[in-house]
Amino acid sequence: MTDFTLCVGTAGTSVWFSRDLGETWDRPYSESGLYLEARVWALSAHPQRPGQVLAGTDSGIYRWSEADRHWTHLPGPFDGDCTWALAQDPFNADVIIAGTHPAALYRSEDAGQSWRKLSVQLADECIFVGKPRVTQVLFDPLVRDTVWAGVEIDAVHRSRDGGRNWSRLDNGLVSGDVHGIAVVRNNKTTVFATTNKGLHRSEDEGETWTHQMLDSTWQYTRTIAARADGDGNLFLTNGNGPPGSTGRLLRSRDHGSSWHDVGLPGEINSTPWCISSHIAAPDVMFTVTNLGQIFRSLDGGSTWTKLRREFGEVRSMLMLPA
Repeated sequence: MTDFTLCVGTAGTSVWFSRDLGETWDRPYSESGLYLEARVWALSAHPQRPGQVLAGTDSGIYRWSEADRHWTHLPGPFDGDCTWALAQDPFNADVIIAGTHPAALYRSEDAGQSWRKLSVQLADECIFVGKPRVTQVLFDPLVRDTVWAGVEIDAVHRSRDGGRNWSRLDNGLVSGDVHGIAVVRNNKTTVFATTNKGLHRSEDEGETWTHQMLDSTWQYTRTIAARADGDGNLFLTNGNGPPGSTGRLLRSRDHGSSWHDVGLPGEINSTPWCISSHIAAPDVMFTVTNLGQIFRSLDGGSTWTKLRREFGEVRSMLMLPA
């Protein structure tokens, strides 16, 4: 099994690291460069930058060096806002797009040394959280310069030119409260969007959406992600709200056409929030609830074990190969 580091970003206790499949954890103190009680909304890593992690926080973006065990602040015009979403171009690690709260998008072409605000019209009011938030940014893994952004209460936005121009895509969405996005290819391209009122799918690059009703007590969905080996397995977090008091992790073996409950063990304390998988070890997977329960699978998502360690509120998670 490939060695890797598991990173968990919390809302108030910074980033925690495990280097033994989640059995033990450590959190670098503030002298490492990141405030010990930082709120960490997003984490991102890139295969062209081994040992590095980008963290979107309540005071801007920080870069972690696994070799030095140190955080470095990457100053930007959004330092006074919360960075809620981060994505790195799969074709060029120097290109980063950040999404913030209040909702705005920024692009860097020099690995975070400088930034420019992108020209995209996003909603500026939300009855639930005051100001809308960019909940996810996703570079298309195969089509260069295609970027997707989900915005809380402002639908899905798509760029075909790396972020210079954007289209707002909401035709058929039951709710514009978009939480997560996934792009899946199986002879055709399917785009998924998760919302507070359920899962949506599009067969025409987001131009139109169909509400995909789940066989579930609740339709609230948060994260959708393909297993890293891309063999048709998708995973979807489903619960009774944010943070909620219970929930389920759903699995599809047919590229998202049908779903079933994987049966996370024990009493679930809130909606499952994040899913993590990596191509270097696709059989190793993790999911975490919004209120900090962590579960691990060593067989590609078929069976799950609840880990002993629990955190407070968790917002982000990723696997970083050694």
